[in-house]
Amino acid sequence: MGLLFRRSKKLGRGVRLNVTGRGVSASARKGPISVSSKGRVTIRLGKGFSFRLF
Repeated sequence: MGLLFRRSKKLGRGVRLNVTGRGVSASARKGPISVSSKGRVTIRLGKGFSFRLF
């Protein structure tokens, strides 16, 4: 295991800028669905569970 770095900043309603050790990305969320600038689509299922489509 190594040291991980992650920072997230809200840019507006449902929009975030994410900074990690691997780079920078943005994500937008509407209800339970989240879409990132890297093409990932995630659906929140509740109680800590989620399903990633891409």
